[in-house]
Amino acid sequence: METIRTKSIIEIVGKPEEHITKTMNEVVKLIESNKKIDLISKNIAETKEVKGLWSTFGEFEIDFSSFKDLGNFCFDFMPSSLEIIDPEKFNIDSKEIEEFTNDVMAKLHQYDMVVKQMILQNKSKLIKKED
Repeated sequence: METIRTKSIIEIVGKPEEHITKTMNEVVKLIESNKKIDLISKNIAETKEVKGLWSTFGEFEIDFSSFKDLGNFCFDFMPSSLEIIDPEKFNIDSKEIEEFTNDVMAKLHQYDMVVKQMILQNKSKLIKKED
């Protein structure tokens, strides 16, 4: 498969300011050290206060060698925005789509299980309070 060039934005919001800046620096290091990611360019915004919280974002231009690597990047870094610059059209093997779809479903099942466990824990806490 040909290279997939993307632009993505990763945002971090929270408190305190130092934590937000440190976390963004860690994200950049993780992206730079990932062998499946070819970082072309990065632009990290200054951390600023917005309505009592601290916020920063990074814009990253990245090349991926497969659709699966792009999908893993999205799961691992949760970009708020992703633009595919090139190619304009894909010729993807059905096996690659199948693997990616199964990965998506596995992640969704993991998230579903965590949410259900949290709901059960909250219900059990409410029951204990009522006793």
